[in-house]
Amino acid sequence: MTTAAGQVSSAQGPRHPLDPDPARATKARAVFALGLLGMLTGLFIGGVVPATVALQLSRQARREAYASGGFLTGGAWLRRGERMAWAGLVLVAVSVVVAVVIGVVRLAGAPFGHDYPTNMD
Repeated sequence: MTTAAGQVSSAQGPRHPLDPDPARATKARAVFALGLLGMLTGLFIGGVVPATVALQLSRQARREAYASGGFLTGGAWLRRGERMAWAGLVLVAVSVVVAVVIGVVRLAGAPFGHDYPTNMD
């Protein structure tokens, strides 16, 4: 934290010249994009693939961000992407349950067995 022009607080100390500049993690953008895609296509059952890939990438991105010691940023993008991926998976689950209920109701209304004509024994 800079207190005045050129002064660095004593909590962090001076930065080493060979330390890398903080950069946004590219996986954070990918998680956000896949989470958005998973949420948008969740009702069509196809959202399960990008949502699960987004959740797997978010685990990797969190591990890399922790190992980088604060030089990889993008935590907000990761959180948003994870939330959208979970929302996409919930929409997939809702779609599957609705399809199963509709299928069971239609199956229950269909006649059971063979429907032979009246002139057949």
